[in-house]
Amino acid sequence: MLAMMKHTQSLFTAIILLLLAAACIPQEPIVVYVTPTLVESLLVSTPVPTLELPTVTVDLPPATETTATSTATRTSPSVIPTVIGSVIGEGYTLPPTSTPRPTNTPLPPTAGASSTPMPTNTPQGPLPTALPGLDPFQMGIQLDPTLNQQDWNQAVVDIQNLGVKWLKVQVAWKTLQPNGPGEITEDFRRLEIYLETAFNSGLDIMVSVAKAPNWARLSNQNEDGPPDNPQDLADFISLMLREFGSSIDAVEVWNEPNLLREWQGNLAFNGVGYMQLFEPSYATIRNYSQNMTIITAGLAPTGDNPTLGSRNDRSFLQEMYNAGLGQYTDVAIGIHPYGWGNAPDATCCDMNPEPGWDDDRHFFFKDNIDDFREIMVNSGHSGAQLWATEFGWASWDGFPGEAPQLWMTYVDECEQGNYSLRAFQIGQSLDYMGPMILWNLNFAMLAGLVESRDERAAYSVLTPLNPRERAAYWMIYDAVRPEEQLGSYSRCPGAG
Repeated sequence: MLAMMKHTQSLFTAIILLLLAAACIPQEPIVVYVTPTLVESLLVSTPVPTLELPTVTVDLPPATETTATSTATRTSPSVIPTVIGSVIGEGYTLPPTSTPRPTNTPLPPTAGASSTPMPTNTPQGPLPTALPGLDPFQMGIQLDPTLNQQDWNQAVVDIQNLGVKWLKVQVAWKTLQPNGPGEITEDFRRLEIYLETAFNSGLDIMVSVAKAPNWARLSNQNEDGPPDNPQDLADFISLMLREFGSSIDAVEVWNEPNLLREWQGNLAFNGVGYMQLFEPSYATIRNYSQNMTIITAGLAPTGDNPTLGSRNDRSFLQEMYNAGLGQYTDVAIGIHPYGWGNAPDATCCDMNPEPGWDDDRHFFFKDNIDDFREIMVNSGHSGAQLWATEFGWASWDGFPGEAPQLWMTYVDECEQGNYSLRAFQIGQSLDYMGPMILWNLNFAMLAGLVESRDERAAYSVLTPLNPRERAAYWMIYDAVRPEEQLGSYSRCPGAG
């Protein structure tokens, strides 16, 4: 018995020593994310929130980078990345789960002719001596709605603090009405509450409606696409407007229909097919409101490639005009003028014989806008505005690991901010340019996107890292507040 007691005492002592030793080992920090559920679902397993809208108050942050990070911690299922961006020429490969890129390693872009020089910056380089005074009523940012109520409210506050007026949300029709026409699901009501929350906080709301449910796509259910019967989309928009149209200021009818992955179905893969979809939706929206802004689908800046399933956006827009777009005098024309690795003032093209990101007009912010405007004017539609429903610059600067694409190393964090500001400034100097929506607010904060090197994270102006805000966030904050002079922007020196 005495031997057994000594053995027990020795075992107890050993356990205590092991616990003390473990306590001295440095622990890895716990990274806290604001996470959504699956991109294709709006938290269908959670209870429907009540219709009582939360009060969202705005306290502008001090002139430092110290806004609080949400402490909500959740896990998220694997997310299938959304393919975004350009597809250009026969020499380019479209990966199934990432932004299109050239098969050859691109050379760093060379800025072409520039009417207004853009300052060059390194992460430690100088900023302009004074930030532009921008009109926040012509500026916006896109937010994914697959968040819980707490994170949605925090995102709304982030946008209010940022200072821009417009919030864009893409409405995935198939997640709100998966089973049949007239259906109002929990996800439908959740989106209604979210948009009412944002609208009541003072933001103008743009919704981009896309992605038909399978019951409306019996002819072809591959990838995403329009309904077989365009009236089905019009009926869904009618239901949406009837239920929460008072929270909506603008409707974009579809998204990037010149990419086949967004247009699998029985409608022709050209501007004529798109106008068949657009016409009944236009009539439905106008029947609801004579003042609501209607925007044609933003087209991806892309060339013709039958193998990859892309249509040249310039040709596609011209086909839309040939099919009668010019008769709609009260619509705006959507455009996605991404600049890739090139500064917003740069124009195509240099004499570099190697393929890269500076040898095609689709890779240049300013050329994309100029080409669209020329088509509008030549088609007798000069009275219509262009609305940039997506634009932005990707940067992997500051993120761990290797950049998903080499061209994402061409733009550092400071240039991402400067390019965004200069693009807003260019747009606001054009009398035919309407609001411009920066892509995106916080995709880098979605669970696992940075770790998995998801390319959507590279465009984000909020991150799960320290500091939470990238330089672009504080540059925009500063640029829409002439009275502010912040001391610094992350690793970038101050502008004052």
